[in-house]
Amino acid sequence: MKSIEIGNLTIGEGLPKIIIPLTGKTEAELLHEISKVRDLKPDMIEWRADLFEKVGDFLAVRQLLDELRSALDQIPLLFTFRTKEEGGEGDVPFPDYIQLLKEMIRSQKIDLVDIELETAKPMMMDLVNLAEKYGIYVVMSHHNFRNTPPRDEIIKRLQTMEQLGAHISKIAVMPKDVNDVITLVEASWIMKTKYATRPFIAISMGKTGMLSRLGAGIFGSCATFAAGISPSAPGQIPICELRSVLDVLHRE
Repeated sequence: MKSIEIGNLTIGEGLPKIIIPLTGKTEAELLHEISKVRDLKPDMIEWRADLFEKVGDFLAVRQLLDELRSALDQIPLLFTFRTKEEGGEGDVPFPDYIQLLKEMIRSQKIDLVDIELETAKPMMMDLVNLAEKYGIYVVMSHHNFRNTPPRDEIIKRLQTMEQLGAHISKIAVMPKDVNDVITLVEASWIMKTKYATRPFIAISMGKTGMLSRLGAGIFGSCATFAAGISPSAPGQIPICELRSVLDVLHRE
């Protein structure tokens, strides 16, 4: 499997990397939040820009991005605009979604950009090619808050994202019971051992799916998400608790 290097961080080797999302709605909240989150020393920080109250103002987004980038120092930054269809707060016309991602890529103030597989499908190759041009890694994602698809469908979606140029493929699904969690981790393990050529993330959400976050590296995921000040998705736990579990599971 081909790993990804961002500064001193290698994604796809060693312990699964811990990502903390920024969830503030205002500039003041975000700058306060990042000062707290930075001290928790995550491997990566994700800006959930769909939660930012001025996300429709590209100039305001860009100005805030400059401030966040300066505050982060060397911590890699993942830019995410999560649409309502995939569990976020983002509700903008398709052209605005595409334009926002392009603006963030061209800024070169981010290290990775989240591109939703279904939302961006008509413009996917344009976005992937633009990211390649500016040296930005693509986290291609799919979120299903309704249920957990069959094992083979999960694997197929991860493979599709790889084929479309994802540097990291990501899938998050909602379990109805423990059997659904087993389906997700089985798909993750098969993807890791048989098909993956690049790092991927596979998450079963909610309290029931917490095992997939705690055992991310064992089942194949290259990274897992932890809560900083507040979680961005159901099932995220505080970074200190997650880090302790990962240290125990990967001690040997």
